[in-house]
Amino acid sequence: MGTFEFTALDVRGRTRKGVEEGESAREVRDHLRERGLTPLSMVEIHQRNHPAQTSLLSPTRGIGGADLALATRQLATLLKAALPVEEALNAVSQQTDHKKLRVILLAVRARVLEGRSLAVALGDYPSLFADLYRETVAAGESSGQLDQVLERLADYLEKSRKLKAGVGLALIYPGVVVFFSLLVAGALVTYVVPEVTKVFTDFGQELPPLTRGLILLSDFLRNHSGLLLVVLLGFVIGVRVLMRRPGMQRVWHGVLLRLPVVATLVRGINTARFARTLGILTGSGVPILEGLRISGRGVANLPMREAVLRASERVREGGALHLALGESRIFSPMVVHLIASGEASGNLANMLDRAAEAQEQEVETLTGVLTGMLEPLLIFLMGGMVLTIVVAILLPIFNLNQLIQ
Repeated sequence: MGTFEFTALDVRGRTRKGVEEGESAREVRDHLRERGLTPLSMVEIHQRNHPAQTSLLSPTRGIGGADLALATRQLATLLKAALPVEEALNAVSQQTDHKKLRVILLAVRARVLEGRSLAVALGDYPSLFADLYRETVAAGESSGQLDQVLERLADYLEKSRKLKAGVGLALIYPGVVVFFSLLVAGALVTYVVPEVTKVFTDFGQELPPLTRGLILLSDFLRNHSGLLLVVLLGFVIGVRVLMRRPGMQRVWHGVLLRLPVVATLVRGINTARFARTLGILTGSGVPILEGLRISGRGVANLPMREAVLRASERVREGGALHLALGESRIFSPMVVHLIASGEASGNLANMLDRAAEAQEQEVETLTGVLTGMLEPLLIFLMGGMVLTIVVAILLPIFNLNQLIQ
């Protein structure tokens, strides 16, 4: 049985789109005609969305982590109730409000009905179901604990989204303050300053150095604003192109690991992601070497990713994971000690989860402290900038009053 996405006309001539299951496209067309719909186009979903295709219009674009986490949680709940996988997938697809996700779930269900395993069916959509997701599902199917594995996956997705959202929200307020402060300062320098200083120029009064500097800046912005925008845009594009090169990426990531406060954030975020990923994989029965390979690819910082790959080689040779990670001197001693305890006690998955929680808590605390310090600092700096502009305008007025007296 296949899953088809169709476009049809109803009896009033309105376009209707939807998803229908059937043994063939002809059977689906017959069903649509019985419902009073005239088929216009029909595409089998898993054929159109083959993983080899890479398109900006991919059906997986626009599906957020919250949608995937909720669908995973619902699927785990239904499987715990002893529903077959295909029925659980059908029920989740009916419950979700996200059209693209509903289409994908129905396509996955069609592959399961063809006799494929759930992990293999998910492989048709690698941009939505990453290696971690598929390997964990495969381990759950092999062990007969798919419902428990999906519960762990849902927890992982929710915690990862929470950590990412927390860091993003912490940057919103400073970004808004900086944007509007620069906007106000630019408007003052470009439009207000020329009109005010024109009066003093007509009097032939010698202007203070601060005012003359402000006039020069104003003239430059008004006369070369287009060039400035082009240069700024070129700089941004150039940086993006350079950062796509692995060599430049590695240099930049190494610099981040040496900056006092940024290094703590970068290490914390990447270590939490690594520990959380490896914990869910090992806890689901995935071999440690395969888990290290998958979790290493989830580390964004290149020096830290290389440290994980080197540790994987040491483990392959028979070494202990905590010793291999400790040699890099990148991961915090607390994380290394927790991993050592997990290896010694045979409870590595739980220790990795604890390490991830500790790192996430550290990132949240540091983010809160930085946000609390950054907000008044930004207000002070932006207020000082506006004050400088106002003083530069008022100084000639004070001098003019003195001349009149």
